[in-house]
Amino acid sequence: MGKRLRKDMLIVEALDVDPDIAAILMEQGMHCIYCGAASGETLEEAGYVHGFSSADMQQMVDAINAYLDQKEANAAAQG
Repeated sequence: MGKRLRKDMLIVEALDVDPDIAAILMEQGMHCIYCGAASGETLEEAGYVHGFSSADMQQMVDAINAYLDQKEANAAAQG
């Protein structure tokens, strides 16, 4: 298992894990990922600003981690 996201990670740290998650975050309405706040705001803080509860953010982080796990498994299967 590779790197995992946590809701207390800064947005820029989360994007460093895998830049492809930007699309997932944006689909959920978190369009602030490229603004200046991204360097000092956690995923949970950004989610709160956009109306997500802590539980909502944990569900999103869990879904992104499942995506990352699947992506890693696919890469391993391809050799």
